[in-house]
Amino acid sequence: MLFTKINIGVSLLLLGGLCFSNPTTFSSSENEYFAITQQQTPLQKSIARGKEVYTDFCIQCHMATGKGNGTTFPPLDGSDWLKNKRTQSIHAVKYGQKGEIIVNAKKYNGIMPPAGLSDEEVADVMNYVMNSWTNKTKKMVTAKEVALLKP
Repeated sequence: MLFTKINIGVSLLLLGGLCFSNPTTFSSSENEYFAITQQQTPLQKSIARGKEVYTDFCIQCHMATGKGNGTTFPPLDGSDWLKNKRTQSIHAVKYGQKGEIIVNAKKYNGIMPPAGLSDEEVADVMNYVMNSWTNKTKKMVTAKEVALLKP
């Protein structure tokens, strides 16, 4: 009886090892996931990470739609300031923003405190914002570009 239990245990271990070492044993949806993540461009990967950062730090003020609240928090969706002032936009995410800015011909004079993000997180959230909603930017923000900015 003990010998049979040991054989069953060893067989299950070997079978489990084969399953995890052989990608053909994964379900088709798991294979699709691995194929999709391997085929993503660096920009697409950054956007995916940036969406998480946006959800954690930005969505409360700029909303899920990226439209802000219309009074205190400016829109990011279709923002001319974001599009035309790339360096200032990156700087605002990295170091915070205070003072008057004009976005889509409307004045905003709030305070956005720095979120304490790493250079890579800043780059990722910028790539997400600059490629979400109606925004489409092909030039990727990099951690190196963020690191060059000084307070």
